[in-house]
Amino acid sequence: MDALRILGELIHTTLVFSTALIFTAMGGIFSERSGVVNIGLEGLMISGAFASAVAAWYAEQAGFAGGAPWIGLLAAILTSMLVSLIHAVASITFKADQVVSGVVINFLAAGFTVYLVKILFAGSGQTETLNAVFHNVAIPGLASVPLLGYGVFTAYPTTYLAWAAVVLGWYVLFKTPFGLRLRAVGEHPGAADTLGVNVTRMRYIGVLLSGALAGLGGATITLTTTSNFSHNTISGQGFIALAAMIFGKWHPFGALGAAIFFGFAQAIRNFVQLFPVSQSIPMEFIYMLPYIFTILVLAGAVGRAYPPASLGEPYDPGKR
Repeated sequence: MDALRILGELIHTTLVFSTALIFTAMGGIFSERSGVVNIGLEGLMISGAFASAVAAWYAEQAGFAGGAPWIGLLAAILTSMLVSLIHAVASITFKADQVVSGVVINFLAAGFTVYLVKILFAGSGQTETLNAVFHNVAIPGLASVPLLGYGVFTAYPTTYLAWAAVVLGWYVLFKTPFGLRLRAVGEHPGAADTLGVNVTRMRYIGVLLSGALAGLGGATITLTTTSNFSHNTISGQGFIALAAMIFGKWHPFGALGAAIFFGFAQAIRNFVQLFPVSQSIPMEFIYMLPYIFTILVLAGAVGRAYPPASLGEPYDPGKR
């Protein structure tokens, strides 16, 4: 029974860690399927985590504690979309190098959010701890199933939203005219343009959607596990989500599987510490586990994952 309880805890923790990665990897898929490289997922997550913490805190102070987490999610979406707009303008309108633009977003978000935190919270390096955060929601009936009841069917609302985002994202990308156009501008923008598809508009939409979803990913961490925002709240999760997107071959269900795998790597990091053997292992090595798995997976994915044909290439309608 103890073994089942531990296994259930491991599954539950895996899903908690993978939720933010699922949202962010989905965001990366929409951007890169449109032909725009989005190295800035880390910065977009940071922006979302910051905005959700600040908005939820002020909502609490204003007496809206019950709706504070949802207000935080909305603030994260809007803020990260605004930040992603910078990337869209630079890389689509001004045809700047998309990788450089994404790196700038990462540095800008990392520095500017900490600066704002110190202004808003009297020089502190982090926001105040939130009282109104998301709590586990059990699905009636299913929550009593042995092992999976707590592992899968007792989760944060954001986890259920992430699963819905994967299914909806798959449907939009592969079953709707919008998804066909988005994928077309990522594969062959010239051909799409000749058929009347506005390449610039579709790419803007793809990048803005990536901002919204990555913002949700950042907010998920703030509103479920850390309950505040500081300089190390995200700490590389955006890059792991980028790896999940590549390992998943730019497909929603592939990215879901990869995100769960990386979430499992982070959960294992926590569970290793429960066993006596961890006492003989330096803590630094234990915390390195998720990143080691990321490197190994990416190394194995090289040459096997094929990105959209026009990924990273600016498009000039006048030169088609």
